[in-house]
Amino acid sequence: MISLFRNRAYARLFSAQVLALVGTGLLTVALGLLAYDLAGDRAGLVLGTAYTLKMVAYVGLSPVAQALIHHLPRKAVLIGADLIRAAVALCLPFLTELWQVYALIFVLQIASATFTPAYQALLPDVLPEERDYTRALSLSRLAYDLENLLSPALAGLLLLVLSYHWLFLGTMLGFVGSALLIGATAVPALQAGRAPQPFRERLSRGLRIYLATPRLRGMLALNLTAASVGAFVLVNTVVLVRGSYGGSAADLAIAMAAFGAGSMAAALMLPRLLDHLTDRRVMMVGAQALAAVGLLTGGLLWIKGPPDWSVLLAIWALIGCLYAMVLTPSGRLLRRSAHAADRPTLFAAQFALSHACWLVCYPLAGWAGATFGQPAALVILALLGLIGVIVARHVWPAALSDAPVHDHPDLAPDHPHLREHGGAGQHHHILLIDDHHRRWPTRAGGPNLDNPAGL
Repeated sequence: MISLFRNRAYARLFSAQVLALVGTGLLTVALGLLAYDLAGDRAGLVLGTAYTLKMVAYVGLSPVAQALIHHLPRKAVLIGADLIRAAVALCLPFLTELWQVYALIFVLQIASATFTPAYQALLPDVLPEERDYTRALSLSRLAYDLENLLSPALAGLLLLVLSYHWLFLGTMLGFVGSALLIGATAVPALQAGRAPQPFRERLSRGLRIYLATPRLRGMLALNLTAASVGAFVLVNTVVLVRGSYGGSAADLAIAMAAFGAGSMAAALMLPRLLDHLTDRRVMMVGAQALAAVGLLTGGLLWIKGPPDWSVLLAIWALIGCLYAMVLTPSGRLLRRSAHAADRPTLFAAQFALSHACWLVCYPLAGWAGATFGQPAALVILALLGLIGVIVARHVWPAALSDAPVHDHPDLAPDHPHLREHGGAGQHHHILLIDDHHRRWPTRAGGPNLDNPAGL
């Protein structure tokens, strides 16, 4: 993976991502302390509302943002989103009313919902070789996990000598640093690929490509599996640690670190694994095992009560590893499922739909835990994850061909697409949903180029 940093453009973009993540981590801590200052014992309600606004922005506005900015230079979009986030962070410590906090947090999340899919869609153009891109996805996974571990520790050190208001300044500096690095990067221009389209088509195009592509429908179902068990860990670990084990805040940090360590171990392992196995096999094995571990752990908690502390940490590390196995290859599937010009809107669709899974699973985890207890909550969420696996196996079968036999009765015999593939009539080629292929052919046929072994 270190060899990737010989690519200056990627090295700067990755550094920008790391700085932005550090800023986001400091913001999470500072926002919790600001909420307590403004609302006291109602701080949890304030944070819950803020995170709900985040999900609304991610799910509802990411595709809209990509449709609106499609004609703008990608570097300008990324820098602009970073500067908006920096400006919001700088304003937050001066607010005195909750509605002001909600309004600015919503603006910040709109900027994030613009930045993240645009950044993700840029990487395949910076790293055109799939092997390099796979390693970049693993590095991104590592960056997210390290941020979860290190940002709270950094915030804690800063709070020893500074008031929490200064954390917002650290957040602003992180976003400004990200903007400066992106400004110094040679960003490839987005390929035009087709004539300008009306806003309605631009808005729906990514979602249409996504839902018409079987492997992406399967990926969405597996995202639901990851979100279901992952939501239990993120929402209810604190209840298990403090309630069932009588642990301290430090014990909670250790449990979450175990989950993050498992995810990082998978991120380090996956590039070599994906050199030999298909994305589908890795993701499906990870999802099936994730649902199974969730069910077994829920049953263990229900029948025997909490296991030994070391056993819980091992289970959390295993869940983190399986979670990363499901999510990390997603970028590879998106990259090979659309033309370059369609990638930004497709990544925006993935961003929105994957967060919709979390929007379902987060409240379900909290409600089920409070209503039925933690063992039952984990079983319920693992069953939801199992449903995701079953759906994925149905909509993304192992024998699915990437080059199905199809024809184009609507095209003239001398159309350039038909001439390119041998004339009128049936033909096959690597198929992407686009203006000439608006649906995935249902007829079997053609070589299975993505999955020749049927794995």
